[in-house]
Amino acid sequence: MKFTPFYKIHKCLNAKMGLFGGYQMPIQYSGGVKEEHMSVRENLGVFDVSHMGEFVIYGPNSFKLLQYICSNDIKKLFPGKAQYNYLPNDNGGIIDDLIVYQLKKDKYLLVVNASNIEKDWKWINKCNKDFNAGISNISDQTALLAIQGPKAIEAMQPLCNINLTDLGNFFHRNSSFAGFDNILVAKTGYTGSGGIEIYFDIRYAEKIWDKIMIAGNSFGISPIGLAARDTLRLEMGYYLYG
Repeated sequence: MKFTPFYKIHKCLNAKMGLFGGYQMPIQYSGGVKEEHMSVRENLGVFDVSHMGEFVIYGPNSFKLLQYICSNDIKKLFPGKAQYNYLPNDNGGIIDDLIVYQLKKDKYLLVVNASNIEKDWKWINKCNKDFNAGISNISDQTALLAIQGPKAIEAMQPLCNINLTDLGNFFHRNSSFAGFDNILVAKTGYTGSGGIEIYFDIRYAEKIWDKIMIAGNSFGISPIGLAARDTLRLEMGYYLYG
């Protein structure tokens, strides 16, 4: 059993915890699923999604590897752009869905489902025997928060040194955020309500959470559990893997 770097915070907030993808995760908080769902649709909410897996693919053969293993056309990417994808198996079935972020010319970030981290890692390494790209699993060192909702951009702008309004859908930038440098800020998310996702070192987790909650307080921010995440994505047709 694993724990995200926000586990103590969830417990202090009296979240109902449950096992998901090998992690103890918040299913819902005291307000209930409906209240959390509507908070994201009308205001904004913050999700701990640090259970997701993150792989870095790098080096001169990184493009060739990704073009081989991904369903979408990696040529359409450029530094600062992200792309929804899936990993096909040898029979044309689906191993997992994922988002690919191009960080630099020969460097990419893959974000995969928590329940499939080990399976995806083995598959990519198997395919990489013909390409010899660099691969690093940074899942255990990476925290991920999704701040979603129609008021998310306005509420989070004071914490960020880039103009979030100018950041297009499925684009990302490195930025300072909440006083910390080298935070990946992305206009991605699975709720359909807009907002951002931020990737950062787990060492900053509790301080960044606190600053997000303070910045969002006057906008009606709420912590959101996995149950409301599922209802939100179902409502938008953004289906969960499996």
